[in-house]
Amino acid sequence: MRPGEVEIVLVLSLLLVLFLVNQFVQRAGESPEESRHLNRLAFTVWVAQGFGAGSFPFGPGTVGSLVGLLWFAFLVAIGKLWVFAVATFGGLCLSVWVCGAAERILRQTDPGSVVMDEIAAMPLCFWAWLGIRLWHGNTVADLSAFFGRENWPLTLGIFVLFRFFDILKPWPVHQSQRLPGGWGVTMDDVLAALYVNGVVLAACLVRGNL
Repeated sequence: MRPGEVEIVLVLSLLLVLFLVNQFVQRAGESPEESRHLNRLAFTVWVAQGFGAGSFPFGPGTVGSLVGLLWFAFLVAIGKLWVFAVATFGGLCLSVWVCGAAERILRQTDPGSVVMDEIAAMPLCFWAWLGIRLWHGNTVADLSAFFGRENWPLTLGIFVLFRFFDILKPWPVHQSQRLPGGWGVTMDDVLAALYVNGVVLAACLVRGNL
């Protein structure tokens, strides 16, 4: 990673440490066991809420998707395809687990504040575009290809398409929400991302970019 990207990681790490210090201080009147248990629950919900993004007063899903766009940019900046693939899959697995746990803790089905599913699914939205770039001999490590002056409208279009399919929930996106626990929370976003990839591939076929 370049120096500027290292600084971003350090700032995010510092924010995480400050949160942990705040959350993991034993509360007055609680036993150490109770305090540790409540801290674990609070941390789980915080992660499921996209590290606080889901607490935004309006449009938490859109805010979570913006965090997912930052996650995608971070993976592109690393510049290794295998890291991108493993991190995308790992993020989706984390989403299934932590969103299911948050449902049980909050005693709600797919709470609106839980946005880890949007964050984890966002990199998946770009797999078709990334695959086309690799097919033409380009590399992964090129932020300008996705966020540069010429290409940022395409990235914005993919973001809007993801929100469109996630909100509209065409078949089988809506039906996937019936899956149990975190599977139901996450799979609708995965399927929405697959719809986005389908649109990208269709557009490239029409334009003759394949």
